Amino acid sequence: MQKKILIVDDTKTWLFFHKEVIRQLYGNTFNVTYALSAAEALNLVRKNIDEPYDIIITDLQMESTYEPKLAGEWLVENIKNINEYSACKIIIVSAMYNIEHIAKNMQVECISKQLLIRNKLLMKFMFEKLMPYLDKL
Repeated sequence: MQKKILIVDDTKTWLFFHKEVIRQLYGNTFNVTYALSAAEALNLVRKNIDEPYDIIITDLQMESTYEPKLAGEWLVENIKNINEYSACKIIIVSAMYNIEHIAKNMQVECISKQLLIRNKLLMKFMFEKLMPYLDKL
């Protein structure tokens, strides 16, 4: 079965960027789905409860509905409370200065958007860290 990725960002340019990086690195290995908000992403997660996403890539700063939490934090917390998603790998990709602190507290991985722009291979390294068999693709 084809692996599934959900990309969550309120900026279409970033959605396209992530999809293009994944396509360049892995061709059509992944079935990629998008969400433009944390709420839309959580709806997709729930709709795919029987076949969970393997990887979720999310921004932190999106809609302000969940303040004082960031939308990405709210999303990750909700996903982590769904038993069927216990094996799902989550990567926060954000320009926030404290991304590492937030990711560590949530026990997920992170990549700085600034670093990813300069080195797209960071996505490959992260995927292979989370799913070691990918280095054989």
